[in-house]
Amino acid sequence: MSELPGDLLYTSEHEWLRHENDGSVTVGVTDHAQSALGDLVYVELPDVGQDVDSGGDMAVVESVKAASDVYAPIDGAIVAVNEELADDPEKINADPYGDGWIVRIQPSESIDESALMTPDAYQELLDQEEA
Repeated sequence: MSELPGDLLYTSEHEWLRHENDGSVTVGVTDHAQSALGDLVYVELPDVGQDVDSGGDMAVVESVKAASDVYAPIDGAIVAVNEELADDPEKINADPYGDGWIVRIQPSESIDESALMTPDAYQELLDQEEA
């Protein structure tokens, strides 16, 4: 298992969140999720300006094995999408916490971080899933 970045928050659905200086939140899928899916061949991105609800699906990642929804971890509006994923979905496999980010969301309200996991809590979830 690779080291989890300590500056991120995580969801039980295997998404990560990073707070940005402008108040937006960058979201992607974790290394665990991309590894479980295998080589990604397609990413369906939401539209900029689209409103998303916490827990609702907002994107789809497809691999040679399966398709998986990516869920919005917070309420808000999509303010940016990673356009490079349309031509190069493998960026998620190669760098899930960097160039493989999926969307940036402007939260519609303050984020309830109690519903999210610290890196240690997410690692505990992964350990439980593997047991």
